[in-house]
Amino acid sequence: MKAIRRFTVRTVLPESIAPLSRLAKNLRWSWHRPTEQLFADLNPQAWEAVHGDPVKLLGSLTREEIQQIADDPETVRRIEELDADLECYLTDELWYQQTQPADAPASIAYFSAEYGITSVLPQYSGGLGILAGDHLKSASDLGVPVVGVGLFYQHGYFKQSLSRDAWQQETYPVLDPDGLPLTLLREEDGTPARVTLPLPNGRSLSAHIWRADVGRVPLLLLDSDIPDNDDHARSITNRLYGGGGDHRLQQELLLGMGGVRALRVFRRLTGAPEPEVYHCNEGHAGFAGIERVSELMEPRGDAEPMTWEEALTAVRCGTVFTTHTPVPAGIDRFERAQIEHFFQAGLAPSVPTANILALGAEDYDGGDPGKFNMAVMGLRLAQRANGVAKLHGVVSRQMFQGLWPGFDNDEVPIGSITNGVHVTSWIDPRMAELVLDPHGTDLDRAARWRHVYSVEDTELWAVRRELRKRLVQDVRTRLRASWKARGAADAELGWTDSVLDPDVLTIGFARRVPTYKRLTLMLRDPQRLKKILLNPERPVQLVVAGKSHPADEQGKRMIQDLVRFTDNPEVRHRIVFLPNYDIAMARTLFPGCDVWLNNPLRPLEACGTSGMKAALNGGLNLSVLDGWWDEMYDGQNGWAIPTADEGAHPDERDDIEAAALYELIENHVAPRFYGEAAEGSEPGTDGVPHQWLAMVRHTLATLGPRVSAKRMVDDYVRELYVPAARSQRRAAADGFAVARAESRWVGRVRQAWPEVSVEHVDAEGVEQEPQIGDELRVHAYVTLGSLTPEDVRAEIGYGRVSETDHIHERRYALLAPNGDLGGGRHRFSGSVTIDRSGPFGYTVRVVPQHPHIADKAELGLVVNA
Repeated sequence: MKAIRRFTVRTVLPESIAPLSRLAKNLRWSWHRPTEQLFADLNPQAWEAVHGDPVKLLGSLTREEIQQIADDPETVRRIEELDADLECYLTDELWYQQTQPADAPASIAYFSAEYGITSVLPQYSGGLGILAGDHLKSASDLGVPVVGVGLFYQHGYFKQSLSRDAWQQETYPVLDPDGLPLTLLREEDGTPARVTLPLPNGRSLSAHIWRADVGRVPLLLLDSDIPDNDDHARSITNRLYGGGGDHRLQQELLLGMGGVRALRVFRRLTGAPEPEVYHCNEGHAGFAGIERVSELMEPRGDAEPMTWEEALTAVRCGTVFTTHTPVPAGIDRFERAQIEHFFQAGLAPSVPTANILALGAEDYDGGDPGKFNMAVMGLRLAQRANGVAKLHGVVSRQMFQGLWPGFDNDEVPIGSITNGVHVTSWIDPRMAELVLDPHGTDLDRAARWRHVYSVEDTELWAVRRELRKRLVQDVRTRLRASWKARGAADAELGWTDSVLDPDVLTIGFARRVPTYKRLTLMLRDPQRLKKILLNPERPVQLVVAGKSHPADEQGKRMIQDLVRFTDNPEVRHRIVFLPNYDIAMARTLFPGCDVWLNNPLRPLEACGTSGMKAALNGGLNLSVLDGWWDEMYDGQNGWAIPTADEGAHPDERDDIEAAALYELIENHVAPRFYGEAAEGSEPGTDGVPHQWLAMVRHTLATLGPRVSAKRMVDDYVRELYVPAARSQRRAAADGFAVARAESRWVGRVRQAWPEVSVEHVDAEGVEQEPQIGDELRVHAYVTLGSLTPEDVRAEIGYGRVSETDHIHERRYALLAPNGDLGGGRHRFSGSVTIDRSGPFGYTVRVVPQHPHIADKAELGLVVNA
């Protein structure tokens, strides 16, 4: 029998334990172990049954059980203490309040299509969502005033299982928001608050706004599954990355434009300050900028409406854009006709549709004029942009160089801030207690991690074995459940009780399964892998997990190939695949692995934070030099898998890199783990691998503070948020007078730029045989047309030159105005000191100059000699 209606019955708690409701609703419990332990202790069996969900736990308790809790003085005291602790956490002055200048932003809006905060709220698919969740958690811990904006997906991503023949299967359980740690935003009269977007053909898309509290950070999630919508509109937020075409476009319109409208509602209902900085985490939320431009272009009281150019200038000042995608194929792109169709419905009535189309146009070499590119729009709407690792910054500058023609790749205005992970979420409590200085603070994070040098090897080894043992137990439980789901009977599964060994070197590999991450590289030579796993003296065991996108047949085939290998009775006690990889599984997997394996195609891993989580727990990385590992590998914190030449055939490349992987495990990783200093040497006599633990200790002390998301958020605050807020504030002053003036200047410069040229360059001071220390004086004769010398910056670029006359190790020196020659012609002069031997060269260029542009390449205008 099926119910025709459903509703959620709320638990009414006695006054003495009423704070349990607040403790359950604030997601700080997901990384605050004492609060999580409180809920686990209330009813351990029920806690296990609800998979560690405090809201469901309270909903599952009977009236008698609730009264028993209320009658227990010790439990009441714990609840009161933890509630007081939460109150202090929410109100105290933290790192941000203690260290940042008075003009630091009072509010920062952070937009992301997914958030991985806890497995209880499954609104994530992989690294992007986990990164967004860790960003919010760390912002909360540091007191950074962030407000998150996203979508609420009724089915989340998907749950993964395996068929009997090892094919990935997806199920989409319905999430009831009333049973989750969420609160519906309501108007003063009690009706649900909502935002509405007009759609073509007279339709509309409305959404309710759910609020999750991530510590101090409110997270607003828009939900289109409401009665006012038609059936299609109700399904817009059904699945994360579900559907394509118009469905995906409407998700992104709701996230961006609806998200900005939701922030307005939130501010109106709560009195929260207006965001001064808008941070778009990937291009999915790019339409947020269009909504803000549209708002500024609409008539407002006595203020004169802003023009497109003025509003765009103002919006760019306060916008930060982060790209996570190292390949063009990973970027969301729509047909231009789709964008035109939706915006002609009145989404941004004040904004000319042609201007919106121009923002996402691929109007550069290699671009498709029929496509609208979300990342390109994101970059054009943001004054500040970054990749998520140093190498990814290099890749991004190469990938988007076409937007800044005339500039070398290294001058493209896309910086980098390397991702980090939320330490408290990902470090096991036993490891944290052992290696972290309990008296450390956020004012000196590195000092907390140096405490590990005072830990004895025997203590460290004992905790590492304990974590490995717990992983083995968890794997056995999950593997048995997986086989039963595949149709196996209990009588067939006795072997699962002896899978893995707590004293064997354990390597982990868990992540999404796109082809570039090469899940099956380890299977390149199955016999050699089998030999490594079954080595009688130095055995190795592998724990593998990961989901493939439902539409990625090649990724599913890789999972099937791997699972079929793991099903082999010869090796199934040494290698396992665990379906339905999620945060709950990761919290056991990362601490329990000795080595974390990562073998993507370089340089296609933007950052890859899974290895960071392993490092926090004393795991060593075995990885291709890509993403974060490219900049943080130092020879003592793990091993680098050599990569083949870029020009190698894909099969040859995989053969070379797989062989290198096998060689490293056999001759370097395993011998050191089993207490051998090198191949063939004698093991230690006390059973403790001291050289291995020296690497573990070095990893914890040096990588701990560097891979922390607190370091990452600190970088965002100092390098992007504070400068963006200053720019935004300056642009908005006096009725946006500065933004209006700057936009007029930009328009004047763009119109006049075709007239600018470097006519001639003279040099003096260099003899027939120049030597180090000689001064080179340069005079450049430049035509500026209607521009003035104050509008431009003339530079000499100099350095070592290649055989093709390309300048390497380039530097720039300013050429100052040195004479008005009439007719729009000017002379600029300056000098540099020759500071190196060998081939030396120089050139001259002219770029726009204005006190309010953030980078000299920002406008994409340059004239080279």
